[in-house]
Amino acid sequence: MVRSNGQDEMLSLLSWLQAMGADAAVGDTAQDWLQRGNDAPGAAFAWPDRDEAASPGRPAPHPARGADAVQSPVRARPSGASGSPQVTRPRAVTPLGASEAETGARRIARAANSLQELEAALQNFDGCGLKSTATKLCFYRGAPNSDLMIIGEAPGRDEDLAGKPFVGRAGQLLDKMLHAIGRTEADVHITNVVYWRPPGNRTPTPQEALACRPFLERQIELVAPKILVAVGGSAAKEMLGASEGIMRLRGKWREIEIGDRKIPAIATLHPAYLLRTPAAKQLAWIDLLQIRSKL
Repeated sequence: MVRSNGQDEMLSLLSWLQAMGADAAVGDTAQDWLQRGNDAPGAAFAWPDRDEAASPGRPAPHPARGADAVQSPVRARPSGASGSPQVTRPRAVTPLGASEAETGARRIARAANSLQELEAALQNFDGCGLKSTATKLCFYRGAPNSDLMIIGEAPGRDEDLAGKPFVGRAGQLLDKMLHAIGRTEADVHITNVVYWRPPGNRTPTPQEALACRPFLERQIELVAPKILVAVGGSAAKEMLGASEGIMRLRGKWREIEIGDRKIPAIATLHPAYLLRTPAAKQLAWIDLLQIRSKL
């Protein structure tokens, strides 16, 4: 049987889709990609009896026309006796799904009875995808126990290299702000909503924050602060469960329920924003005076 040009083009398109990693249009069952290891989607696909297709009266499929002009990032190599292509590509650590990561994190975090145990649990936790791109875990700096706990958004470049939160220019300004109300690193506890640096210093996604949330809640329980201070819009929204911008959230006291405690919390402007907008330091100073008065 002689195929038409339309059939050749269809087979060329299917070949290209397979090279791109598609091995099913609609699967009957869900795929557990974590169990597939380094095998990319479509790795086991092979045209049935492709060599025999070139028998007389049945020419072999025509090579891809427009499709083969596309340079695929996937490199295929023969797999040996089977003759089917084996696809290899760099593969980053795949995080767990959001709900699964939070469930696992809550169980692990609850078992930690000290900050040292909680840090060790975070070192072994793979439920947050940020871990695969970061250099170091940024757990906390300052006092293990304090009546004042500062919670920022995420580590940046300097923090990623040092393994501590708020150590860059923004952190230096934060230290000056705390010194203005009589506080030093020795009597505050400083951490972030997520414990690893997001690529490019982007804002953490809700899924990344959700995966780290059980550890942060357990950390708050172990530190036992009298006051929580959310620094910056992202941290304020995550900690306060709000959707408003930081200018609407800052300077207002709320209560956050952590375990069996209700802890007063306030949001203020991020030091990085104050470095870009010095005129806003007046608003931050008003927030700092409220914090000092509350303490």
